[in-house]
Amino acid sequence: MKELLQRSWKKRGCRSRKEIFAAEVDLVAQDGRYLVFIEVKYRKNGKSGSPFSAVGREKQRIISKVAMFYLIAHGYRELPPCRFDVVGIDGEEIHWIKNAFDFCR
Repeated sequence: MKELLQRSWKKRGCRSRKEIFAAEVDLVAQDGRYLVFIEVKYRKNGKSGSPFSAVGREKQRIISKVAMFYLIAHGYRELPPCRFDVVGIDGEEIHWIKNAFDFCR
């Protein structure tokens, strides 16, 4: 699944910065000037509901905290433009929502 996502990401002209920085962030990538934190949710089929429904407010808050830790741990003195994307994989279909949510405190 992750390999499929990485191929899709490279086709879009983006490059991976770090894979699995923490248990809560699946990918950290560079997309032009944006540092992108990507959450990936997989569902074998639609019977389990939408993969996007698993990224609620609390999950967004956790991902935001991990993003801040990432920036501090990697020595960013100024905040770069960041984006939070969510990728839903439903069977073999990949649905990518760019800027799926804002930073949560």
